[in-house]
Amino acid sequence: MSLVKESVWDYPRPPRLEKTPRHLKVELHGKIIAETRNAYRVLETSHPPTYYLPPSDVQAGYLSKAKGASSFCEWKGNATYWNVTVPGHSPVNQRFCAGV
Repeated sequence: MSLVKESVWDYPRPPRLEKTPRHLKVELHGKIIAETRNAYRVLETSHPPTYYLPPSDVQAGYLSKAKGASSFCEWKGNATYWNVTVPGHSPVNQRFCAGV
């Protein structure tokens, strides 16, 4: 797949949600945390693209809910945050999760 140069200033407001044909894989310390071909990306003026993966394609055993962390976005709604932990390593804290 060839890379296409995009400008975040060309992205719309309100944001646009689009299915991406890309194969996405999230790895941490050699472990696959998530892998999907069913992701979406959000394009919003002045922001880098944000990818959203289906919960069914995430290895939930590596996740724990971050205590006291939540937020609200006018476009995406309520969000919670998760810590990602691979045994033997320090956790990576507060990854965003919309609608869960």
